Amino acid sequence: MASEQAPCWFLLLLTAEFCCCLPSLSQRIEPLPTEYAHSIRLDGDIILGGLFPVHARGERGIPCGELKKEKGIHRLEAMLFAIDLINKDPELLPNVTLGARILDTCSRDTYALEQSLTFVQALIERDGSDVRCANGDPPIFAKPDKIVGVIGASASSVSIMVANILRLFKIPQISYASTAPELSDNTRYDFFSRVVPPDSYQAQAMLDIVTAMGWNYVSTLASEGNYGESGVEAFIQISREIGGVCIAQSLKIPREPRPGEFDKIIVRLLETPNARAIIMFANEDDIRRVLDAAKRSNQTGHFLWVGSDSWGSKISPVIQQEQVAEGAITILPKRASVEAFDRYFRSRSLSNNRRNVWFAEFWEENFNCKLGMHGKRPGSPKKCTGLEKVGRDSSYEQEGKVQFVMDAVYAMAHALHNMHRDLCFGYPGLCPRMSNINGKELLEYIRKVKFNGSAGTPVSFNQNGDAPGRYDIFQYQITNRSTAEYKVIGTWTNKLHLNVDSMRWRTGDPTLPVSVCSVPCQTGERKKIVKGVPCCWHCERCEGYHYQASEFSCELCPYEQRPDRNRTGCQPIPIIKLEWHSPWAAVPVFVSVLGILATSFVVVTFVRYNDTPIVRASGREMSYVLLTGIFLCYAITFLMIATPSLAVCSFRRVFLGLGMCFSYAALLTKTNRIHRIFEQGKKSVAAPRFISPASQLAITFSLISVQLLGVFVWFAVDPPHTVVDYGEQRTSDPDKARGVLKCDISDLSLICSLGYSILLMVTCTVYAIKTRGVPETFNEAKPIGFTMYTTCIIWLAFIPIFFGTAQSAERVIR
Repeated sequence: MASEQAPCWFLLLLTAEFCCCLPSLSQRIEPLPTEYAHSIRLDGDIILGGLFPVHARGERGIPCGELKKEKGIHRLEAMLFAIDLINKDPELLPNVTLGARILDTCSRDTYALEQSLTFVQALIERDGSDVRCANGDPPIFAKPDKIVGVIGASASSVSIMVANILRLFKIPQISYASTAPELSDNTRYDFFSRVVPPDSYQAQAMLDIVTAMGWNYVSTLASEGNYGESGVEAFIQISREIGGVCIAQSLKIPREPRPGEFDKIIVRLLETPNARAIIMFANEDDIRRVLDAAKRSNQTGHFLWVGSDSWGSKISPVIQQEQVAEGAITILPKRASVEAFDRYFRSRSLSNNRRNVWFAEFWEENFNCKLGMHGKRPGSPKKCTGLEKVGRDSSYEQEGKVQFVMDAVYAMAHALHNMHRDLCFGYPGLCPRMSNINGKELLEYIRKVKFNGSAGTPVSFNQNGDAPGRYDIFQYQITNRSTAEYKVIGTWTNKLHLNVDSMRWRTGDPTLPVSVCSVPCQTGERKKIVKGVPCCWHCERCEGYHYQASEFSCELCPYEQRPDRNRTGCQPIPIIKLEWHSPWAAVPVFVSVLGILATSFVVVTFVRYNDTPIVRASGREMSYVLLTGIFLCYAITFLMIATPSLAVCSFRRVFLGLGMCFSYAALLTKTNRIHRIFEQGKKSVAAPRFISPASQLAITFSLISVQLLGVFVWFAVDPPHTVVDYGEQRTSDPDKARGVLKCDISDLSLICSLGYSILLMVTCTVYAIKTRGVPETFNEAKPIGFTMYTTCIIWLAFIPIFFGTAQSAERVIR
């Protein structure tokens, strides 16, 4: 009925003119019941407007639907109750009575806009010059109530629509439930204030919850409209500014969803299965239908719901869907139940609450009965007696926003009180200065109020008209007794305080579920971020000699180090040396020992038979020198195996080529002596010079001194020292890499050290060739020649192989 008559009385209100004459008084007052039939009007010195969703949104073109008992009637009665308390309070607005004009928004922004025009009737100038009554008399205008401030609305979309009208006429507005961040814009909604915190605080609190849970990959779901879309936008904006949380999908529930729409939403959410956490800014009807769709899709336990204050601790969204809603985390502005209101509401009856024009409809709905023939529930099986009692014959629980409705009314009253104190000091009732209250001036008083609200919590406003952010964090839990309830698990007051230990998940599992795009990389692995999605990555192991330098990069270890076991750092490469027990040392040592023993045996034999003709004929002096060289060649093996040190490296340089130098110098002196003797014999019978044993020794040691001089020059140019060679055993597997401790003797230095011995060897070979034709009585010439030929062949093979192998190894290392 309200919807059918709305256009008629709306036009009457808009023009506020009743074409009637004084004699026709009955005609003049007849429309009044039609005007006020669907609104509440309380007389008073100061009239406050009220906007409440008494009815739900209608369907199929009908503006209003079914009655909303809690969000509509409870909140409406809270405003009436607050006005009663203020009017009875001798300290607050003494001698001033507050009145009210309360309208139904029917949960629809466009309908609420039409209704709100009622509040600006008194401020619109009327021109009746062209209007006449039937008898020709000028019309008489019914003077509308002047609204100084408005309490409401509930939905953010409604508040935004209404605020655009009220600001034009400078009428302050205080909402008890609208939380859209858009309303914080003081340039567009400068006359709007609210006693609930905006969704920007709520979005921050929800982001803090997500971060505390370790979730970094979430989806968002919003009901179409200012509340849902602004809330999600604030959440996404803050998450981008802070970082650490990525949005997998951002879905919107249409204002008029088609059949199967919610099943499609669940299917789309499952396209990103890792994003289990769903951030919801939706009205309770949409929440209920989303949960039902998840239940039908057999996704119970998959989604992790994080609901805004529109879910809060309400029972209606989770009725018969307890299993799929289990574990849901919800947020609600910090509040407390007002016990005085409970007593007041339980005492309401049909007889003592006639001022509420919707109370009879509430009575029928609440007690499931019918009031006479004109009742709203024609199909109800029983008639109402009027003796029913709220809380006794029906369930009752105070609606969550009752406290905020009362706080909004009290905020307006405190502002008027302070204004009255400043403008009408000592004047009983309203003084002339407040007979026409300036809305902009009243707004300044509203923004300055500070008092303890109906539940004892502080009430204040910032420069944008927003209340401070104070939230309770709930979780919907199913206990062991299979009873479901909302349990407080934390609070948020500019900072999150979350009791993770008190949280429970499906089947009582206390471990935290995950909602991440990618699992954390293991140690030694770097993250390769997926382009455009910083919370998604691929893990790549740091290979070879690389270690994990940071979360996103691998770096090469220093040359003398290798990655540790976890590849989170570098450690020194183990240093090894040739050990005496190694086969590579044992075999040469064994051969050297045999050689030394054999050489010693020959030396002892020579010494024992030193003066015999055969020893003297062999050239015993040169033989001793030759045996000394052979002994040194065998003895150098022990220096080459010994642990490198300054002393060992020094002796290596000295004795490395000295043994061969002794041997080749002795052989060269012998072959040179033989060659000179026979060459001289061809010319004369006189003996050549320097063929005596003393001369031979002098020549031999002269040749040896050249080697020693070269070694001393080498000492001066490049002092001996040890070095660790990491390239020799730098394998592809870092675990097998080793550094070799050795003397710092380069390959070139080694060849140069042996170069003089090679020169002696080549010269000796030349003389061996020259003396190959000597008589057989000089039989040592041929063995010397054979030895030199063999030695040259070995050296000619050794030098290219040695240098070629070294260069190949360098190329492999590089």
